[in-house]
Amino acid sequence: MDDGNNWFSEQNATFGDRLAGAREAAGLKQTDLAKRLGVKVKTLRSWEEDLSEPRANRLTMVSGILSVSMRWLMTGQGEGLDGPSEPTEIPTNLTEVLTEMRQMRTEMEQGAARLGRLEKRLRASLQAEL
Repeated sequence: MDDGNNWFSEQNATFGDRLAGAREAAGLKQTDLAKRLGVKVKTLRSWEEDLSEPRANRLTMVSGILSVSMRWLMTGQGEGLDGPSEPTEIPTNLTEVLTEMRQMRTEMEQGAARLGRLEKRLRASLQAEL
């Protein structure tokens, strides 16, 4: 299922959400998958919490172990999970919280990008002074 209503689509889920969902669907604990990938549990946890992403070679291994495509892991499109079989209705108040959280994440990402640009300008100015 590749449409916008897909539980794991890019609009509804992050890379970490899809990774955790595929791992759980495969019946693996974080410790099990981390061991099979040759990474620390802390590293896998950071992927699932969207704090970092694996390199291409690990991404290939993850998709093979979990029987999902790399494209699905990255975008929610392609061969992967469809989501829960029973439709779940999220209460309105929780939907509002999720919407606000997504908005905050976007704002934080934009702020981090702006901070990076400012840091680059500061370094360039400091080097010009020397």
